[in-house]
Amino acid sequence: MQNLNLAYIQADLKWEDKEANLEHFGQLLQQVQSDTDLILLPETFTTAFPVDPKKFAETEDGPTMQWLREKAQAKNTVIATTFPIEKDGHYFNSLVWMRPDGTYELYFKRHTFTMGGEDKLVERGEQQLIVELNGWRIKPMVCYDIRFPVWARNRYKDGQYEYDLAFYLANFPDSRMVVWRTLLVARAIENQAYWIGVNRVGIDDYGLHYSGESQVINARGEVISKAEPYQEAVLHCTLDYEKLQHFREKFPLGPDWDEFNIKS
Repeated sequence: MQNLNLAYIQADLKWEDKEANLEHFGQLLQQVQSDTDLILLPETFTTAFPVDPKKFAETEDGPTMQWLREKAQAKNTVIATTFPIEKDGHYFNSLVWMRPDGTYELYFKRHTFTMGGEDKLVERGEQQLIVELNGWRIKPMVCYDIRFPVWARNRYKDGQYEYDLAFYLANFPDSRMVVWRTLLVARAIENQAYWIGVNRVGIDDYGLHYSGESQVINARGEVISKAEPYQEAVLHCTLDYEKLQHFREKFPLGPDWDEFNIKS
């Protein structure tokens, strides 16, 4: 299995200014190396969080989806981020997994942030998503999902792990960074997988400050790449599949995991 070359972008988000955010991310994407397999952007990258979906939501054939398609094709890489999508009269905080050939997958944020009123604005998703890239199995999730370990739980069956890499795309304020840092490490350790958290920086329209602290963690719980707090950054990191497999074989937790079911 080949290694996975990752780029993740920690950026400031302009409040409810889609055009400015798209222009800014277009500039940041120019810094991404040409051999990159996957680019991760923060949650609600066009508007910041939260916003009225009736004002900002688009359909699956809207301009933001077309922008993502064009950028993925130009960089010849997968791009993942979230923005509000309207589907059959329903609104979702939608994570888009956009491939360079223009095909895509959607994950609708499961845990809407009730304390921030997100549950009044968008519906929660019901389905998990596992995608494949260069032989890697990857699980995408969004921000508040980080506090719910059952939803993130890896599975082991017939000698195989359900995923090798998982990530959260977030708008996670600096007042709760101890939660961010602690749970990212815990998720990596308990699920024996690489784990990534991509967060924003700046100040939103509610006066909340964001330090970012985007980072990549290996299955041992070691931070192997991290952005400087409060600074915009385009970072690159290579994930080593052989090291992951070696650790899983040396310390095989999977066969001892509990079986479980999740109800919608």
